[in-house]
Amino acid sequence: MKILKFIVLSLCLSVASICSADYSEKPQVADFIDLMVDKHQFKREQIVEWLTAAEYQTSIVKAMSRPAEKVKPWHEYRKLFVSDLRIKRGVEFWQEHEASLNRAYEKYGVDPAIIVSILGVETNYGRNTGSYRVVDALSTLAFDYYHSIEKRESRKKFFTIQLENLFLLAREQKKDPLILKGSYAGAMGWGQFMPDSYRDYAVDFDDDGLTDIWENPTDAIGSVANFLSKKGQWKKDQPVATRAHIKENLNTDGLNKMRKPKKTIADMEEQGFIPAQNYAKDSLAFSMMLSGKYGDEYWLGLNNFYAIGRYNPRIKYAMAVYQLSLMIGEQRCEVIETCDSSK
Repeated sequence: MKILKFIVLSLCLSVASICSADYSEKPQVADFIDLMVDKHQFKREQIVEWLTAAEYQTSIVKAMSRPAEKVKPWHEYRKLFVSDLRIKRGVEFWQEHEASLNRAYEKYGVDPAIIVSILGVETNYGRNTGSYRVVDALSTLAFDYYHSIEKRESRKKFFTIQLENLFLLAREQKKDPLILKGSYAGAMGWGQFMPDSYRDYAVDFDDDGLTDIWENPTDAIGSVANFLSKKGQWKKDQPVATRAHIKENLNTDGLNKMRKPKKTIADMEEQGFIPAQNYAKDSLAFSMMLSGKYGDEYWLGLNNFYAIGRYNPRIKYAMAVYQLSLMIGEQRCEVIETCDSSK
């Protein structure tokens, strides 16, 4: 199966013209066009025009095939995001947008350090919001990559839904979908929201009549907080994660996946995971293992760690956000000469 996948992928990369025919003419796209016309009352010629303009991107296929979360061990992945420069910029961003971050904390209960950290990990505080046309990314993934290479129906459906929401978002925001830019996966703006998340969770946090996370950091702050509060079920002033020690000969299989916490700290201790910090025994948690530079690291993730995981379900991503938030909070405390890093 892996050999077949490699052969098909190689063909698509080397013979781009085969994989990049007019999307509006592809058989697998006909149902999508009908959906946009029948369900959402778009004009057929408008959808056809947009899909005709969409272009297959080989670099998107390459990027999706080797995401950093999969190919890099934790200690290398961490260095991509938890750096002195990103910490410094995070403190500066916090100082500049302190009023908006405090307001988001009061309204949604989400720690400012986490909001700042997510914006830092996602786009380096708005410096890298993506250079791909979103319509190209989503068309490539929905109608080429996941359709013809991996045969993963759930992923094909996901990106088809995102393309549907992109066109709806463009109509609602009165924007041309052909000029919207984002990541190779189709995520947009300071907070890298997928189109459906943009429509569901982005907010007009400065009350200027526009919901703009492309260029408005205030809206981005409120939108990230709203997402974590509603989709992530973030719990105000509650812990995120803690290091853990394990008993000898403990079975550590399957500890590299994000899971919703369902077992209590007391249950985890009985299994052999001893938290480094003293949390309430009835707190729900799940165990995880990361490849550190000097050996495996064991952690317990609590509800708020899982909340970060609703943003991106990779353990490495959520841990990078968490650890960056701690470093930003600590350095900010030094700047303002107080150690209450949650405000």
